[in-house]
Amino acid sequence: MTTALAPAMSLEGFREAARAWLAEHAPQRAALRDPDDVSVFHNLDFETETKILDTLRDWQRTKHDAGYAALNWPVELHGAGLPTEYADAFKAEESAVVSLTRHELFSVTVNLIAPTIRLYGSDALKSLLLPGLLDGSLLACQLFSEPGAGSDLANVATRAVRDGDDWVVSGQKVWTSGAQFADWGQAIVRTEPGSSRGRGLTSLMIPMSAPGVEIRQIRQMSGGTSFNEVFLSEVRVPDAYRLGDAGDGWAVTRATLGFERANASNKNGVGGQFDQLLELARRTGALEHRDVRLQLAEVRMREVAAEVAQHREKQARDTGRAPGATGSMRKLQWVTKLALVSELARTLLGERLVADTGERGTFSWTAHVLGAPGYRIAGGTDQIQRNIIAERHLGLPPEPRPGASTTAGGAR
Repeated sequence: MTTALAPAMSLEGFREAARAWLAEHAPQRAALRDPDDVSVFHNLDFETETKILDTLRDWQRTKHDAGYAALNWPVELHGAGLPTEYADAFKAEESAVVSLTRHELFSVTVNLIAPTIRLYGSDALKSLLLPGLLDGSLLACQLFSEPGAGSDLANVATRAVRDGDDWVVSGQKVWTSGAQFADWGQAIVRTEPGSSRGRGLTSLMIPMSAPGVEIRQIRQMSGGTSFNEVFLSEVRVPDAYRLGDAGDGWAVTRATLGFERANASNKNGVGGQFDQLLELARRTGALEHRDVRLQLAEVRMREVAAEVAQHREKQARDTGRAPGATGSMRKLQWVTKLALVSELARTLLGERLVADTGERGTFSWTAHVLGAPGYRIAGGTDQIQRNIIAERHLGLPPEPRPGASTTAGGAR
């Protein structure tokens, strides 16, 4: 750990040290994201996607070696042991000067799965995985959704049977982002025959190179293949790779989903932001129209509403309170904003949106229009977010389910 990260340093002194370090070590402009990229999901070939991940891994390693990769993690878990506000300060300074092309798998690895292992992994599993997950040398995906369960993760059917010190896993997962590049996958599986809903589930870390794991890419309507289906055919997974207790996998999965909601509306790197839409309106000469200005204002208000929810979430975290439904509120605001951006882009571009004439910043918006609806599903569907808000914020009764007591708290 560098002396620049000494715990006794004031927050402002830390900011100054971080700015100086970033000025010296931030990636060169050639590696930064294309400012004209308005896509929501990638439409890239395997080689290009690999290069993006390599760039992100290199930057993560640089931060890790300088002590900036896990600022508010305990020192014994490869962190800097600093208060959360120091991590927030570095993130703000980093965002101001670094704009690398995003990749969902990398975000899932660092922001979702590593924190889950920190909470629920055994000491041996933490030692095995956390160093690589935090320094960028390992990547991990989520093996959650299934064809027959969709976003209802408590209804998974993938089975795991105990055989000595191993679990034998069989089933199918779908919509797995980045599985073709992942080293590990966090899976939720059913380990108690006859159980239902959130009972009898267990969370396992599965090596994606294990015999019996087959990955098939899914071609999206935007042209990209960021999603995959994963087939698990009698995959042997050591019990040492289990997260939490056997049968307590729903608690582990809910923790991961909580981290996902906290990061699902992070707008950094997702194309079609307000400033890009405003530039399009100026370039097309549409700013003189009152309706266009009103629609731009609506987009910006949705951004601000999401920022307010994020601030409330941070306040809750800093004061030790549960965040409640603020993550769901923030995601709904963000998803609505994406839809508004697509709607206005269609209005501004008209036929230039459906035919590539070579004119800069026109047909490229198709990638946003086709990709934005996907975020109504990613990170939890709109319906699930509304249920969370209704139950946890408004105090309404849980949604009735066939065969379930209406007085029981529903799993999410």
